[in-house]
Amino acid sequence: MQDLRQVALGQPTVGEEEIEALREVFASGWISGAGPTCVTFEKEFAAAVGTSHALSTSNCGSALHLALQVLGAGPGDEVIVADYTFPATGHSVMWTGATPVFADVRPDIGTIDPEAAAALVTERTVGIIAVDLVGQPADYDELRALADKHGLWLLEDAACSAGATYKGRPAGSLADLAAFSFHGRKGITSGEGGALVGDDTDRMDLARKLHTYGIAPAVSREGSNALAVPSFDVAGYNYRLSDVQAAIMRVQLRRLPDLVAARSRAADQYAEELGDLEQISLPVVLDDRTHPWQSYLLTAGDGVDRDAVVMALRERGVGSNIGTYSSHVQPVYGSAQECPVAARLFRTQFALPMHANLTEDDVSYVTSVVREVVGGAGVRA
Repeated sequence: MQDLRQVALGQPTVGEEEIEALREVFASGWISGAGPTCVTFEKEFAAAVGTSHALSTSNCGSALHLALQVLGAGPGDEVIVADYTFPATGHSVMWTGATPVFADVRPDIGTIDPEAAAALVTERTVGIIAVDLVGQPADYDELRALADKHGLWLLEDAACSAGATYKGRPAGSLADLAAFSFHGRKGITSGEGGALVGDDTDRMDLARKLHTYGIAPAVSREGSNALAVPSFDVAGYNYRLSDVQAAIMRVQLRRLPDLVAARSRAADQYAEELGDLEQISLPVVLDDRTHPWQSYLLTAGDGVDRDAVVMALRERGVGSNIGTYSSHVQPVYGSAQECPVAARLFRTQFALPMHANLTEDDVSYVTSVVREVVGGAGVRA
């Protein structure tokens, strides 16, 4: 039997430029965290996302935690969180001692429904976390109006949205603070890593202090004529990105426009070749925002068993998985809320291969297998 073709669900785009960047940072002698390469990357990343400051972090979860710390979330507080997201979003709230209160999402693009969020505001509410689902930004004008009305802060979980825009503004500049991920499946990647960005100097200075055990990073003391011995007055964390990863990210950031363009071409081909398939629904992209296509999510229609589809695609060499999680049904949160839209998306959405290395032939193979699978009797619910 001939081996099946394999098309990976996600795949980084890395090559000689990244390898050369690694050689340079190795030769510099500074490969640990929060060093000079991180400083340079942070300046470049802040410029790319349209903010005054950027802080490189060990991952997006640590960036979210730092954001919540400097925004002042703590025990007794409630934070409204988009329900349809990887649980790192809700977890970050729990790490502060605050309570995540999950808001249902829009049925078309899966981002937080501003009306659902508004219905959850209480005297204990301190802020809102919007999630840019697989990269497409949420409704930030409406969310900002809601936050301002009640004196709340607004945090953008931009884990997937490097390269996205909302009404001409880049993701990362759409809320009080924003957190990005550089995990291996993201649009730009160093394997792991993340960033916190924002315009408020006091908040970002405090985040920088907290992310290095509660002191300024060592690079800030380089070149001093005196023995600079820092004093610890707060218990911080080790949330630093290494300079090795920062070197990779500098190259990845330069690649970003080309990577988004390649993913967009694949998304367009998927839409063209699957648009007439009645058993599934294609992703919706709103006219006032740019989608960077971190993932490509289809929605199984009535009578189609999503889980069976995913397993059948994998058996035929096509990488596939669920979309993401409905947070309120996860046991860790003990939530009594109901978010029916997010729960339905959790049951019905599934991801197709999406990365910048996909060829037209790869996409055509995937779409042919999707047609074969969803049309088969074995995936009928």
